[in-house]
Amino acid sequence: MFRYYLKTAIRNLTRNKIYTIINISGLSIGLACAMLIILYVKDEVSYDRFHKNVGNIYRIVNRNVEADGKESGKSGYTGYLQGPRFKSAVPEIVSFVRFRSGQMDMKTGDEIKPQDLRYADSNFFSVFTFPLLKGNPKTALLQPNSVVISDEVAKKQFGTTDALGKTIMLKGDDKFEPYIVTGVAKKAPQNSSIKFDLLLPMVVSKEDAQNNQNWFSFFMNTFVVINPNADTKVAGQKMTRFFEKDAADVIRMIAEKFDFHGRTEYSLQPFLDMHLSKDLPADNGLSDSSNPMFSYILGGIAIFVLLIACINFVNLTVARSLKRAKEIGIRKVVGGERKQLIFQFLGESFALCFLAFLLAIILVQVILPVFNDLSNKALSISYLFDLKLIAGYIGLFLLTGLLAGFYPALVLSNYNPVNTLYSRFNLGGKNYLQKSLVVLQFTLASFLITATLIIYSQFNYLTTTKLGYDDTNLIIVGKGNLNRNEAALFRNELMKSSGVVDVALKNGGFWGSGAKINGEEKISFAYETVSVPYIPMLKVPILQGRNFSLDLPSDSTQSVIVNEEFVKKAGWKQPLGQQVRFVNMDNTDETYTVIGVVKNYHFESLNQKIKEQLFTMKPKNPYGDFYIKIRPGTSTAALKDIEKTYKKLFPINPYSYDFKDQQNRNSYQSEAKWKQIMLFGAILTIFISSIGLFGLSVLSAEKRTKEIGIRKVLGASVSSVVRILSRDFLSLVAIALLAAIPMAWIAANRWLENYPYRVNLSWWMFASAGIFVLLIALFTVSFQAIRAATANPVKSLRTE
Repeated sequence: MFRYYLKTAIRNLTRNKIYTIINISGLSIGLACAMLIILYVKDEVSYDRFHKNVGNIYRIVNRNVEADGKESGKSGYTGYLQGPRFKSAVPEIVSFVRFRSGQMDMKTGDEIKPQDLRYADSNFFSVFTFPLLKGNPKTALLQPNSVVISDEVAKKQFGTTDALGKTIMLKGDDKFEPYIVTGVAKKAPQNSSIKFDLLLPMVVSKEDAQNNQNWFSFFMNTFVVINPNADTKVAGQKMTRFFEKDAADVIRMIAEKFDFHGRTEYSLQPFLDMHLSKDLPADNGLSDSSNPMFSYILGGIAIFVLLIACINFVNLTVARSLKRAKEIGIRKVVGGERKQLIFQFLGESFALCFLAFLLAIILVQVILPVFNDLSNKALSISYLFDLKLIAGYIGLFLLTGLLAGFYPALVLSNYNPVNTLYSRFNLGGKNYLQKSLVVLQFTLASFLITATLIIYSQFNYLTTTKLGYDDTNLIIVGKGNLNRNEAALFRNELMKSSGVVDVALKNGGFWGSGAKINGEEKISFAYETVSVPYIPMLKVPILQGRNFSLDLPSDSTQSVIVNEEFVKKAGWKQPLGQQVRFVNMDNTDETYTVIGVVKNYHFESLNQKIKEQLFTMKPKNPYGDFYIKIRPGTSTAALKDIEKTYKKLFPINPYSYDFKDQQNRNSYQSEAKWKQIMLFGAILTIFISSIGLFGLSVLSAEKRTKEIGIRKVLGASVSSVVRILSRDFLSLVAIALLAAIPMAWIAANRWLENYPYRVNLSWWMFASAGIFVLLIALFTVSFQAIRAATANPVKSLRTE
């Protein structure tokens, strides 16, 4: 019996090649999308689960609570003290490990490059499961000048993983020092929040360990192992009580100097929660923090594509049933039972699904590199052969086969044999299910197309909006901890180059600080240490007052410039001459006078709202970046001169540069990735919907062959026949658009709420998406309609 069903299924599939190709291609694309998303989600939820004791590992986190009970911030950052002091005071804590990031220059032969590092306590390898290929995990991080390297670094540096006892030259303060390799670790798994190439021991001085002010020095992660039977909530309460007692003097000092009258509460975050946490992400030396929203969006796209493919299958199978009506009638007359027919049609459905499944695996293999690039992953096809995933794919195969074949099997097996054999059967009538399914699939496709257009508009807005300053032909060269003499020498040498217009200096990275204004009112701001040419070079307008001047020495020690947002927050009507008072940790005060106000500009990306900003030339603050303006069209020559001058003055420092405009564009990498992902999703959905619509139009034309012939004989024109054949389908697409546009508008508004600066939703976005969908549908349907309308009516009418 099975052999008979199989032969019948193969005969029907090969006899109807267009139908078979449409269904297999649609299902394979849908299944490939589902497989890729399953791979993505599996990787997301598997992060950090390879550690043996991971269920008992937590990160110490804290939150600030204002006096009125409102939360003012959360953080996963800690300092030197939290780990050892909480370990000694809270019985639930078994052990702790501190972990932080850093950077040093590494010398290989004559080449010097910056190298990212990680620092950890000596028990790191007993808490976390990172196997050492060489070395003793218990002693690898005991000595101050020891280093554990990954197998990749060992092969690159020494040509072998047998690197114990070899030395790596790293520059600490002012000179290179040898670090002895005491361990070679297997490269951290892809799905690990902790990754390292070079791991150095955490060295804490006696002074830092005893200084209570380090309770408020936050720059690292501290992990603790908790007793399996412990209540983590109770442990967090004990941590908070101990902190308030042990740091009482520092808390009072902070409250007096910085006007903070709230409290800091400590708690424990499960290690497995970090990767997908939005409030307390894996950062500050940890890797690959993610957002669960990405999984939801990708999962939604996969469900859309797979659902549309299944709708195609149901629609085409039901519509095609007219051609098989006599076959079904004969089978019933000769004794065929309904359940046998159901099994036959389900068998055909599963045969199609099986072929589609094989093709989907091939598609996944081909598309995986592109998908990895889009999703910032390193997924492998080997991930597909995990036992749980195989079970999931089998379930997906069975679900798809049933979903795509069950309803058609019920419909086809229920035909009346008398009506079908006497040609009284007609699949016409209202046919609400088929029409509803067409509306549903084009609603989904239209929704994705509209959403993609809006994402494109927002991305273009972010990348083309004027930032309020000139970032063209601007090169940034980093050199940490520059003093004023080094900065002046390098600037003077650079100005000798014909390609260099001007050079300004700024602190490296982002600095934040706070000060008192209007007496005792405290204000926080972005703290910028700059040289005189900085503001004019960026062409930031000065609205009131003046720029810094070298002719006035007091500008370096007594003057500041602020932005409009600072003035607004301070409530000043006349900002010039206002006082800003800095209160230092050593109980000294520094008072500065506002000499200028600059127009607000986007010194961060447009993903961030413009904040209060203050500029100073304070001599004690080091510079970190050179801003070098070059003449248009001279970038090659100018870059050579800059590199030559840098290496002459700073021979033991690594040289690197960035173009500021490119750096700004890189701020929107996430939006660029999602723009591409949504585009691919929209293309897939419209493609599958279109091939389904094409198949339906083919079957519709075949069903109405004699009607078309009669109309033509009676004088109907080709255009009128095309209009008749296309009208029903286009009306369904129009209904789908009316349903999709409100959904897209609501979803787009929710998404755009994440951006402080965003594009305004306009009618043309929805109209453009609607016109595009209608044109695609019109082209798809009219192609077959024109072919049917131009056919010879004699051929369609000469046989009954």
